[in-house]
Parts: sequence; C-alpha cells; structure tokens
Amino acid sequence: MSRSYTLVIDCPDRPGIVYSVSRIIFENDGNILESRQFEDRETGRFFLRVVFESGCDQAVLADAVATLGEGFDMDWKLVPTNQPVKVLILVSKFDHCLAHLLYKVRIGEIPIEIVGIASNHPAAALTATDIRDIPFHHLPVTPDTKAQQEASIKALVKDSGAELVVLARYMQILSDDLAAHLSGRCINIHHSFLPSFKGAKPYHQAHAHGVKMIGATAHYVTADLDEGPIIHQGVESVTHEDSPDDLIRKGREVENQVLGQAVAWHVAHRVIRNGRKTVVFKG
Repeated sequence: MSRSYTLVIDCPDRPGIVYSVSRIIFENDGNILESRQFEDRETGRFFLRVVFESGCDQAVLADAVATLGEGFDMDWKLVPTNQPVKVLILVSKFDHCLAHLLYKVRIGEIPIEIVGIASNHPAAALTATDIRDIPFHHLPVTPDTKAQQEASIKALVKDSGAELVVLARYMQILSDDLAAHLSGRCINIHHSFLPSFKGAKPYHQAHAHGVKMIGATAHYVTADLDEGPIIHQGVESVTHEDSPDDLIRKGREVENQVLGQAVAWHVAHRVIRNGRKTVVFKG
C-alpha cells in the first residue's frame, strides 16, 4: 500500500538537484504529489520540499536519499506526511494563544500531539483554557531558582519526547543556555511587529507613538532576545480612537492567528531555516 511522505532538502545550489530527487522517487515506486523549491542567489543555497506517495518502506527511501545527499552535501528530512508532532507548550498567565492552539488541535486543523503544558503560574491562572487530560506542570521561577527551573524544562522536553516547544505568551526570558538547547525547535510569539516596541507593554508603546498598524511576530528562539528567524507576521489596522485596551484586544487576535499559522507550517515541514531568515513554503 502506498503511503505519503514529505521530503525537505537544504543544500548548496548546483545543477541536477531536482532531477536527481525526482529520479530516486520514481525508482522507488514513487509519485510526486506536490513540489516547491527556492534558490537563494545571495547565499547560493537551494531549498526543496516534495510530497510524494510510495509503496516502499520509509527506511528504504531514507537510504536512497542519504546516498543522494552525500553527493550534494544535503541536509535533509524524510517524514510521513501529516504525522503528529509532539509539542510542549510553555505559557504564563495570558492563555489566549494556548486556548487557540488547543482549539485548532481538537478540531483537527494542526497535526500535533500536545505532550504537556508548563507554566510559571498555577493551572488555576489559565482562565481561558480547558486543559482536560493534558499533563500540566507548574514550574514557578525566581531569579534565584531560574537555573533549576530551566533544568526542569529541559527534563520535560526529554522525558516527554517533545519535538517542538511553543512559547505561547510565556513571559520569561530564556537563558542563553536554554535558548541554545532548543535551537531550531522552539517557536515564540512576540506581541509586536518586530523589530519595533520590544520589552514590556508594547501596545502601550504603540498607542503612545500613534501607530496605525499593530502586529505580532512568530519566530524561532535564539540567544538574541526576540531576534530569531521570523516565520510569520500579521498586522491589524488601528486608529486614533482605539484605546490601549482596544489595541490589546486586537493584538491578542493577531497573536492567535500568527502563532497558530507558524506552528501549522512548522509541523507540516514547510519552514526551513536560512541563516537569520526562513524559507516558508506556504500551503
């Protein structure tokens, strides 16, 4: 029986990549269903995402891709299409993004398995969220206990098998050590349209500056605060009649949409890091 696979490739650009990938898919009883590619002429990198069906075992396909990859110096990933990704979510007391993600998962729009929710606040603080049977971990933190708390986060990631960590309005700055540990597998939602209005109360800053647009940014976490590779951004028009509370309300809606879309693209293997940027093959 045929099964659908997603193959993602990142390598130095040179002639013959698409031909060679197509050939090994054909030679392994495969049929291409979708293919997207991008050549970054500034960096000389080539990016390819292919969805295909094949009757071959995944291990056989992986061996064929590995052999091909050696000749092209490829970074590659081959996964069953729509295979659920294990996700750990970190949140503080504002839980609108968490509630939105749970809704998207429960109606089947995002193929993820939420293996746990961790917060520096108790579960009772999450007033908008129905956690149900998802494991909840209360990890309070102070400046004196930050190292121990982050060690607990690392242990949660390892023990749960989480492949992705989502900071759904987790209002603690990760240490450089934890940010490096989670590099490439941690997405944050920043409540402003980066790089403007960093730090506390961005909507109040935006109101004070009389902005006409507010927004949110989903990005991969790096040691540089709020400067990781951007996955997705969204904006909403505002006017002089909007109060700071209006901006907060509108901003939360944008945050929900932007984070939800970024997570959906990531788990569908549509996002490839490209230095300080990302290549996103939107669905």
